[in-house]
Amino acid sequence: MEITALKGIGEKTAKLFYRLGITEAEDLLRYYPRDYEQFQPPVPIAEAAVGEKTAIRGVITGNMTVKHVRNLQILNFTVQDATGTVQITYFNMPYLKNTLKKGIFHIFRGLLQKQGNRLVMEQPAVYKPEAYGEMAGRLLPRYVLTKGLSNQAVTKAVNQAFARCAPAEEFLPASIVADFRFMPHWDAMHEMHFPTDKDALVRARKRLVFEEFFLFILMLRRMKEDNHALPNTCQMIETADTVRLLEALPYRLTNAQRRVWEEIKSDLAGNAVMSRLIQGDVGSGKTILAFLSLIMCAANGCQGAMMAPTEVLARQHYESLIKLKEQYGLRIHPVLLTGSTTAKDRKLIYAQIADGEADIVIGTHALIQEKVLYHKLALVITDEQHRFGVRQREILAEKGNAVHVLVMSATPIPRTLAIILYGDLHISVLDELPADRLPIKNCVVGTSYRNTAYRFMEKEVASGRQVYVICPMVEAGEMEELEDVLSYTEKLKTVLAPSIQVAALHGKMRPAEKNRIMEEFALHHIDVLVSTTVIEVGINVPNATVMMVENAERFGLAQLHQLRGRVGRGEFQSYCIFVSTSENKATMERLKILNESNDGFYISSQDLKLRGPGELFGIRQSGIMKFELGDVFADAPVLQQASEEADRLLREDPDALLGVLEKAAVKAVDVRSI
Repeated sequence: MEITALKGIGEKTAKLFYRLGITEAEDLLRYYPRDYEQFQPPVPIAEAAVGEKTAIRGVITGNMTVKHVRNLQILNFTVQDATGTVQITYFNMPYLKNTLKKGIFHIFRGLLQKQGNRLVMEQPAVYKPEAYGEMAGRLLPRYVLTKGLSNQAVTKAVNQAFARCAPAEEFLPASIVADFRFMPHWDAMHEMHFPTDKDALVRARKRLVFEEFFLFILMLRRMKEDNHALPNTCQMIETADTVRLLEALPYRLTNAQRRVWEEIKSDLAGNAVMSRLIQGDVGSGKTILAFLSLIMCAANGCQGAMMAPTEVLARQHYESLIKLKEQYGLRIHPVLLTGSTTAKDRKLIYAQIADGEADIVIGTHALIQEKVLYHKLALVITDEQHRFGVRQREILAEKGNAVHVLVMSATPIPRTLAIILYGDLHISVLDELPADRLPIKNCVVGTSYRNTAYRFMEKEVASGRQVYVICPMVEAGEMEELEDVLSYTEKLKTVLAPSIQVAALHGKMRPAEKNRIMEEFALHHIDVLVSTTVIEVGINVPNATVMMVENAERFGLAQLHQLRGRVGRGEFQSYCIFVSTSENKATMERLKILNESNDGFYISSQDLKLRGPGELFGIRQSGIMKFELGDVFADAPVLQQASEEADRLLREDPDALLGVLEKAAVKAVDVRSI
């Protein structure tokens, strides 16, 4: 059913929903809330917790002033109750001066912070007491929005979708539903949007997360069986090319790199096709192992392909390989194929790939287009596996006959989880960093440190370095108490020196625009890049030395570590500043783990211990897989259960796999895209 069939959604509003990926009414059912508003009773100002979202009831006292700072209009006033005062600040909302009346009680709800001796709130939501009272005690859904679309409009549309769409079919085996006492699938979907209470919300989410993991694992088991049945029709031997390169390199491989290289060579020469995952922190040396594998493949008269998640990273890999070829006289012919390759160049590259002249192909998703025909594809490497779906990896492998697969990931996952998530792959771990790498200096701070951080950024930029700033949201209004990229970019343009070039990057941009921004940053035409977590893979800028993460308390430790990996990649000392809006002791202790260690595997194991299924309201873990609801750290026990049940089902009834997947087809989650 088209979304325009719903009442109140005309062509103009439909276009806003399209921007969120919602084209049909059924899509709304799975457009789960980002968070939930729980309206607690207002508290006296003297008892309000600093660093927490809170509601206060008071009257406006003194003058309401509007200051103009460059392109910002800043409205300030004071709110008072019988116990204390709070300074309220709004940016670019001068009209509130006319709508808020002095001497009348209002309720202001927002993040309470301390600046010096003053309590302050920026951009709080404001309510009349009677309107606030109607919402008190309820869990109200909050959705990721886009400019022009309100939370109320999405909520209303979701309500209509439930009324007009047919209930989704149950596809979990009845025995599993009974054993785990799962609520019905349709009820679980409804509770996710409009929870009766927190307990019902937790139960609903567990049911839906289990489904996601269960289907994903069934697909992996099927792929594993397919791979095990494939004999190695392109057995390779080590040649002088890789031996000479290793002798000529200006550095020695670490013990971990040498161990993994032996495993790769053994796979390529073995009786069955290789299906291997290399896990290693940023800087552990995965790329040189990928290059050695491609060179060995080419030396054996075959073709190798390497797929990167972004055009910028693909180009960087290609240029690095060309440099190796020229420096050490390698007998290889690499080509680069991306979405922006011109039609003329693409035609030539297609021909070189088809006749085997190009023996190494580096690129993006362009590598799996129908027009790309390989002469003798024998090795496929995907860089940053979590950015490619299972299906995309399959498509590339299908371009050849019994192709070896090597997957690389800089996302350190505890081995217990990795065995489940990468069930179709053998796992190699690079658990050692080169000795010459400078450890990143870290600090966990409150919001009062921001001005100090801005001055430090200016100092680093003046020294010729570059800076990343990470915000969890794209634009204002998505989640009102969290920092967003667009507003923060404008803010930095006012608080940093005018000579500093600041730019924004986020996932809602067109791919060509994203690539342009990343390329500009890589070329140092941009000094400070304000981005969402889209930056956690896909770019290598050794000149970047500062990473500042806003609302750090809302991310998992493993993802913060992944973000931190964008700096510390060059010869200069690098720094990571984690800004927390919560001064809660447990929150600060958790973040301080990042101070203690730069070891991703240690950090991910701590993340696993410290996060649990009760934590429903964090930022989505974009770094590891792409589940709709599931988080492999917070939901690790559910992942384990789903894995055990999938294995039990396949043991007891191997034919059940197809039946479950057929029924699940009505559920618009393409598990193969995870």
